[in-house]
Amino acid sequence: MGTLRRRPGAIPAGRAGVERSRGAASRHADPRDPARAALASARAPGEERLAFRRLGVEPSSELRLSSDAFGNGEPIPTRYTADGGSAEPPLRWSGVPPRARSLALIVEDPDAPTPLPFVHWLVYGIPPAATSLDAARATGAKEGKNSMLKTGWAGCAPPQGDIAHRYFLQLFAVDRSLDLRPGIGRSALFHAIGGHLLTCATLVGTYRR
Repeated sequence: MGTLRRRPGAIPAGRAGVERSRGAASRHADPRDPARAALASARAPGEERLAFRRLGVEPSSELRLSSDAFGNGEPIPTRYTADGGSAEPPLRWSGVPPRARSLALIVEDPDAPTPLPFVHWLVYGIPPAATSLDAARATGAKEGKNSMLKTGWAGCAPPQGDIAHRYFLQLFAVDRSLDLRPGIGRSALFHAIGGHLLTCATLVGTYRR
């Protein structure tokens, strides 16, 4: 339990979960529209830039991440997007490995028209005993900067008329304490947790305007 499963090169990680997310995205694309279908296919490589792939860790069945607002592969309700006030989506988890000393959450959109996935949320320094986002914040978790260079959750805001974007919520179990200042970026968080990962869990939501 909690054993890190790495793979060399670019061998896909968390294949089952990613395939389910691809299926969710494809359901939002109109199969009668060849242009949208081609765009959806072309975007698949963006998944290779996601945090859990770049860090070389596969999602496990032990650590589980969920939300009371949406299920894996399902649309994210409007209230959690830029169109509905950008409320923070409620998150909870279970199955944290006994060796974990800290948890970190990274939320990314690999379908954004940016060189790297758009960062929607960074939360780190989460005590391993916490089992929800509310509990994590109450016990000292810190938030980093999203791709808008602001601290906290950036509500989903894909381009108008685009295919449904996928939002990968990735929870990482780390074997060291993360004594990091608030407001760091993705690269600094990668540097802090790289080489210390035990496992991760993913939850994928979608949103289309």
